[in-house]
Formats: sequence, structure tokens, C-alpha cells
Amino acid sequence: MESKEKRNHRHNYIANLIDGGFFGFAMGFASFTTVIPLFVSSMTSSAVLIGLIPAIHSVGWQFPQLLTARRVARLIRLKPAVLFLTIQERLPFLGLAIVAWFLPDLGKNTVLVLTFLFLIWQGLGSGFTANAWQNLIVRIIPGDERGTFLGLQSAAANLLASLGAFLAGLMLDQFPYPMDFSICFLAAVGCYVLSWFALSQVRELADPGNARESLPEDGLWNQVSSILKRDRRFRGYLVTRMLSQFAMMSFAFYTVYAVRFHHMNEVQAGILTSVLLLTQVIANPVLGRLSDRISKKMVLEIGAFAALLSSLIAWIAPQVGWFYLVIILSGIANTAYWTIGMAYTLEFGSDQERPTYIGLANTLIAPSTILAPIVGGWLADLSGYPATFISSAAIALITVLVFQFFVTEPAQVQASIYTIEAGNIQALPENRHE
Repeated sequence: MESKEKRNHRHNYIANLIDGGFFGFAMGFASFTTVIPLFVSSMTSSAVLIGLIPAIHSVGWQFPQLLTARRVARLIRLKPAVLFLTIQERLPFLGLAIVAWFLPDLGKNTVLVLTFLFLIWQGLGSGFTANAWQNLIVRIIPGDERGTFLGLQSAAANLLASLGAFLAGLMLDQFPYPMDFSICFLAAVGCYVLSWFALSQVRELADPGNARESLPEDGLWNQVSSILKRDRRFRGYLVTRMLSQFAMMSFAFYTVYAVRFHHMNEVQAGILTSVLLLTQVIANPVLGRLSDRISKKMVLEIGAFAALLSSLIAWIAPQVGWFYLVIILSGIANTAYWTIGMAYTLEFGSDQERPTYIGLANTLIAPSTILAPIVGGWLADLSGYPATFISSAAIALITVLVFQFFVTEPAQVQASIYTIEAGNIQALPENRHE
């Protein structure tokens, strides 16, 4: 008979893939790069406010993760916390649906303020969920399968997100304003409910090793200081996380540059977006599998090198057709950074320290996430888009070098914790990352 462990593993794999797929479906209906910016642009012409939308989402996801680390490390069971906290990143879309429906009665200024309050709530909700969710993945998905799993989950999310975005476009075209946006947000809520239900089916065993008594008494900031002082490899990885934001800062300007300087038409721009989505659907499981079977660090290096080539080709491209290759390379780089970067982060630290590692790997790069697009836009305004492309390529090259000389595979280090002497397994010192 099949063991209970194997049945639970397969069950959790499927439940989480369904969760990720419907989560992506919802994101297509309420996209932070298309639908929500369109909704906000119908109420204001401020480019700053429109540009803040994806930034609020990204920084909201990153910033709180270190603040929740201590609490997450004390949890014997993670699933109840994840299920409660993730409601806070889903419920705000119901608020968006309601204010969009009543926009004529409330007025644009009021709805605009409420919209950004809901976006801040959603961003912070995702950030407070993220650390516990990533640790839950560690608990239910074996280490040699996490890259593959996260790749498949991201592929499902991207595929259904593209379908959701297509359906959202039809809704925005068929229904009158502002009912059209309200219906899109309600569709997102429905998908989020299905996603939450799938997540609730996860089978998690309590981990007594994470009991409160097993935690050291030193505070969070003492633990942070200790990790940053002793773990040279993690410090190198943090540097690459920060540099990668600037290595990819040119990605946001490719379409604009192609339209303005290579006269790309709307049809070609639409195809370019489809190529990007298709690339990410394919790259996620492929890179995930490579990361599990060969090396996560190697895949991250491939991503940094893809970012380098993407910016260089955009700079020297003689005609618009080259931008399909540019977009494919940017999709590979983005997939490596987000999907494989998450899997790589989960391999640092013991069970008690892992939440702090996850928090550091995300919270500390929040300033770079905000600053990178500002720097990229400033360079483009000052010296033209090629200056942004060249700068991105240079920083991508530095990122590759830092990966090569200052970062190693955590699993390789952890595998050396034990040595067999005289037929017995003996533990080496705890400071496994030095």
C-alpha cells in the first residue's frame, strides 16, 4: 500500500498548484499592470499615482516579511496563520468592487482615496502572509522538489493570469463604466475564494521542533545581526538580490522604446506581451527542474546573464524584430529572479532561523525595488533609453560576478553538516554557512 507520507505529498502538491493557478487567474482579472492602472487613470491623470500601483504591491509584499519572522518561527502549525493572513490580501478586492460600483455616488476623489487604501491593505496583507506561506512550503514540499514545484505553480499562475487578462479585456469592452471594473474585481474575488479553498486543503503535520521553548531568547535584531555577521554566503546573496533590481530596471522601458524609436505598432506590442507571458509559462517549470536537478545558483546566474544580454540587445537592436528576443531573455531573467530566487532563499538556515533569513532576503531589498525604476526613468529622461539599457547591462554583469565569486549553493554546504566516522553519523558545528 502507498505510504501516508506519499499520499499527503501528492495531495499537497495538487492542492498548492490549484491554489496558485486560481490565484494567478484572479491576478489576471485585477492586474496591477493593466486593469487597476486603467481604473485609476479613469479618475486621475497623475502618472505618479498610476506608477505607484505596482510599487505598492511589490513593496507591500517585501517589507513586512522580516517583521513577522519571530512570530512565524514560534508557530507549531503554520497553516492556520497562512489561511487567516491571506484573507487580508484577497478581501481588499471586494472593497475595490464595491467602490467601483458606487463610484457615481461617491465621486472620483473619494473612490481614488479608497482605492489606494485598499491597495495598501492588499500589499501589506500579502507581505504579512508571505513569510508564513514560504515556511509552509518548506514544511510540505521536499527540498529537492521545491524549484520544480514553484516553477509549475508559477507557470499555472501565469497561464491562467493571461486568460484572466483576456477575459477582463472583454468585460471592460462589453460592460458600461464603472460597472465593468466592478465586475472584473468581483471575478477576481471569486477566483481568490477558490484559491483559498484549495489552500485550506493542505495537509500539514505539526512540527514540535518549532515549539516556543526551542527558540533562543535573543531578540529579532540580535538574530539579524548574528546572521549578517557570520553568514558570508548569505551576505553575498543579499547583494545579488539588490543588484538584480537594477539589472532588470530596463525591462519596464522596452515596449515604450520599441514604439517610439522602432515604430512598433499596437499589434506587435500585443504580440510582445503574449511572448513574454508564454516565455514565463515555459521558463518557470524548466528552470525550476534545472534548479532541483543541477543547481539553483547556476540557474540564478543564467537569469543574471539573460538580463545582461536582454539589455545589450535592446541597446544595439537594428530593427523591431530583435525585441522579441529581448523580451524572451527578460522573461527568463524575471523567472529566475522571482521563482528560483524564492526556492534558493528557502534553503538558508535552520528551521528556527529560516523565517529570519526569508525576511532579510525580502525586506532588505524593498528600497531597491522602489529606487530601481526611479533611477531607470531618470537615466532615460537625462540621456535617453540607451543609457538605461547600458547601465542595466553593467549592473547585470556585476551581479553575475558576485554570484560566481561570493555565493555558493546552501544545499551543498548543508550536505556537509554530517560526516560518517567509524560507521556513525556525527554532527559538525552549527555554523554551517561559514
